Amino acid sequence: MVKQQEIINYGVLKDVNYPADIRKLSIAELGKLAREIRDLIIQTVAVSGGHLASSLGTVELTLALHYVFNTPEDKIVWDVGHQAYAHKIITGRKERFSTLRKKSGISGFPRREESPYDTFNVGHSGTSISAAAGFTEANCLKGIAGKVIAVIGDGSMTTGMAFEGLNWAGDRKKDMIIVLNDNEMSISPNVGALSSYLNRVLTGHTVTKLKSDLKSFLKNIPRIGDHLVKLSQQAEESLKSFIVPGALFQELGFTYVGPLEGHTLEHLIKNFENIKALSEPVLVHIITKKGKGYEFAEEKPLRYHGISAFNTETGQPFPSSSANLSYTEIFGKTIVGLAQNDPRIVAVTAAMCDGTGLDQFSQEFPRRFYDVGIAEQHAVTFAAGMATQGFIPVVAIYSTFLQRAYDQVLHDVCLQKLPVVFALDRAGIVGEDGATHQGIFDYSYLRSIPNILIMAPKDENELQHMLKTAVECGLPVALRYPRGKGLGVPLDTTPSSLAIGRAEVVSEGTDLAIFAAGSTVYPAVAAAECLAREGLSIKVINARFVKPLDAELLTQTAQKIKKIITVEENVLPGGFGSAVLDLFAEKLITGVEVKRLGIPDEFVEHATQGELRDKYGLDKNGIIRAIRQMLSGR
Repeated sequence: MVKQQEIINYGVLKDVNYPADIRKLSIAELGKLAREIRDLIIQTVAVSGGHLASSLGTVELTLALHYVFNTPEDKIVWDVGHQAYAHKIITGRKERFSTLRKKSGISGFPRREESPYDTFNVGHSGTSISAAAGFTEANCLKGIAGKVIAVIGDGSMTTGMAFEGLNWAGDRKKDMIIVLNDNEMSISPNVGALSSYLNRVLTGHTVTKLKSDLKSFLKNIPRIGDHLVKLSQQAEESLKSFIVPGALFQELGFTYVGPLEGHTLEHLIKNFENIKALSEPVLVHIITKKGKGYEFAEEKPLRYHGISAFNTETGQPFPSSSANLSYTEIFGKTIVGLAQNDPRIVAVTAAMCDGTGLDQFSQEFPRRFYDVGIAEQHAVTFAAGMATQGFIPVVAIYSTFLQRAYDQVLHDVCLQKLPVVFALDRAGIVGEDGATHQGIFDYSYLRSIPNILIMAPKDENELQHMLKTAVECGLPVALRYPRGKGLGVPLDTTPSSLAIGRAEVVSEGTDLAIFAAGSTVYPAVAAAECLAREGLSIKVINARFVKPLDAELLTQTAQKIKKIITVEENVLPGGFGSAVLDLFAEKLITGVEVKRLGIPDEFVEHATQGELRDKYGLDKNGIIRAIRQMLSGR
């Protein structure tokens, strides 16, 4: 961890706490500051983990924006926010930067609660332009002349919401600046026509170098060199739409500037000072390098997009304490095996090929793999279209991102009862990425939709069987599984289908029954085993299906035992426990005491998964406490 006394050793950074401090620096000092900030980011993320490559790529851009604009009166709206570590460091959080993503520490994303310089809470891509448009309109209504700058990555420009914002804001002709940070990478390599368009002739690096070299050449021509330079500058605007990708944005109502070299501070500052004088919609195209300044991240930006603690000398992540395969890896291996035997299976992801474990599938079945970019709504309806034609699309999306496509799940998949499988990775408590990424809402936002099955495996072996069940059942299915390593249970050689809506009795008991879903099953078993040594008899049921519930088993158990605890890694409103209560009400089950364990009606902040499970009583000890309270009548 980078401590305060180590920060003091930085030459320029030690005296920089807020943007006002950097405005006193020379260009040379700003360059040194950029190097020191990069070092601080690398040293901190090496300990805490986090989004390294994106933030390394925006250091100069961040300094230039805060140097030219009068923040926080002028507002910078970051898209996603994993590119904003340098922003955090120079806006009053340098001393606390070592607490990044830790319990009670600073968030890995901009948070309004943390600083007035964080203008909008972010974590999902594509929101910055719409939010900035809202700020701009508010300024107009309030008679405030402050600038509003949205910083959006080229990957985020694949979101439909970004173009909705562009379309609207360009037509309003208001004083708004969009900075397109183009590094030719989002999380996975960019896909789609827009990505090709942004790079269709020459990269921005090449364009910038070409213009510079041409200007130097013309100036060296005796007598007429300066005149030719002026002519070339006049011709530049006419040629720009042929050389660089400005025409699209100009047609949408924005004055296009760029592409600009994103790591040359003097160049950035001069251009932003000129842009600051404008009072119209402007789009500034900046070319940056993801991972800039750290060779390992430059060479493999995908690997260092989000990384756990690592050795700064080698760039290698520290070995995990568990050698078990992750749930993501098990999913990836299983879908490949199933697809080898069923040509109808296709895989769809939204710019998360590696993150969802589809890298092997994409290599073995390139014609059956579809990365649609950061466009979850399109991913779902695209899959629905394929399903109508006899295919079985498996849509692999993190739980927190599928909620962006709720209408498409409901209207385009479930209403038509199409056999689309939603593989919801990172479901439940995710950990250090915090409130924007916790996958704790999917039971609730999916359970009310007709026609859908919802499954959650207790371990990685059951995940195999559930995936086979999902692709064979012919219905919409949501299969949710947690982030992280599996439990190391033996894996059956061949997955087999499970009976739809049938739960599993894991252990018998008579004093109390636990109905557990997904990742909470093993903690429930551990709690029951611990209490068995005290003479208590606890029955544990693995629900397997959150929808439909095993009505017969659950109601019979409740009628016999009378004391029930439900456990889930989901918010309690509308979740698994609510489904059990709905079932009991429907079946007129009376005289039963039910206690629900889960996430209360609140957003879950950043901490480790273990710390959060302890906080919400979802680990073995928390379940034991709940059992004791219920049996003691408290």
